[in-house]
Amino acid sequence: MQHTLLTLLLGLTLAAPVLADSVKVENAWVRATAPGQQVAGGFMNLTADADMALIGGTSPVCDKLELHFMRMDNGVMEMRQMKEIALPKGKTVSLEPGDLHVMFIGLKGQIRDGQKVPMTLLVRGADGKEQKLAVDAVARKSGGMGHTPH
Repeated sequence: MQHTLLTLLLGLTLAAPVLADSVKVENAWVRATAPGQQVAGGFMNLTADADMALIGGTSPVCDKLELHFMRMDNGVMEMRQMKEIALPKGKTVSLEPGDLHVMFIGLKGQIRDGQKVPMTLLVRGADGKEQKLAVDAVARKSGGMGHTPH
């Protein structure tokens, strides 16, 4: 009996890393682009089950993936790169046009409406550990506030 209990406890200890903090990604999409366009915006909803931060990412469709925010300031559009986007525990953080977003820089080709766009997001937990999240976003045309290439 004692051997069985010890084996069970050892098994649970080894399984603990599988129970790591996680981030749920929903409604991921990328703005479809015109031929020759070099940048595109990516949008999604992120909900972490612990305090975490989105710190970067990669995608095979571009040279680099950056974190950005955009806002209007006295009638002038301001867009800046960010080092990270905070993901507070249990709160859904929306990356959306005209606000926080990921920016695909140096596109390797046109992103067409309906195309699946893979990306890998890098998140960091409060403990400093990093993990990668594979995300498939769908490209779509959209109206409203758009990205102006910069």
